Amino acid sequence: MNYPEYIEVNGKKIKINTDFKVALECNKIANDDSIDDYERALAIIYKLFGEIVFDDDMIKYQNQFLELAKKYLSCGQEIKKNDDEPDFDFEQDMEYVRISFMSDYNGLDIKNTDMHFWEFMDRINGLSNSELGNCCVLNRVRNIRNMSLKDIKDPKERKKIIEAKKQVALKKKKKTILTDKEKSNINDFMKQAGIDRNERR
Repeated sequence: MNYPEYIEVNGKKIKINTDFKVALECNKIANDDSIDDYERALAIIYKLFGEIVFDDDMIKYQNQFLELAKKYLSCGQEIKKNDDEPDFDFEQDMEYVRISFMSDYNGLDIKNTDMHFWEFMDRINGLSNSELGNCCVLNRVRNIRNMSLKDIKDPKERKKIIEAKKQVALKKKKKTILTDKEKSNINDFMKQAGIDRNERR
C-alpha cells in the first residue's frame, strides 16, 4: 500500500514527518487541555511539516495546514464523535503494542523502527483478536476494559473481572511538555501573524 509522504500547499510540495512516533506526539498534544487550542494546532503543524510552515509566505495557509494535519492523523478517514469510554491509549498502552507487534509480526520491535504512521495504525488494526484464544496482549487488555459486568451473575467471576479491569484501567493523562524550540517557533509564528497570545487566554 502507498502511504502519503507529502502534502501540497500553495503549489509547494512539503514533506510529512511520517514516523509514527511523531504522530503519537501530535495525538498527545491534541488531547492536552493544558495547552491553548491555537498553540496546540501550531505545535502539531510544526511537528508534522517542519519549520517551512513558519515562513512568511506560509502564515496565511495555517488553516489549510491544520486541515491536512487532521486528515493525515485520522489516516484519511472521517473523524466520528465517540462518547464511549476509551479502551486504548497510545502512551499508556505502548508496551502492550510493542509486545503484540513482536508476537504477531515475526519479532518486529517498534523501538527500532521509523514506521510510517498509517502502516503502524494498519498493523494495530490487524493484530490478532480471536475468541478462540489467538489474541495478542493489547487486544486481551482492550477486551477486559470493554467487558460488561451486567450479565455476570456468579459473584466470584464478577469479582475476578472487576479486579482485572482495575489492573488494566487507563490512568489520567499527564500534561504535554513542549520543547524550547517548539515554544520558540510558536511564539515567532504568533508574532509574525500579529497574534497577542495573552488575548487568547
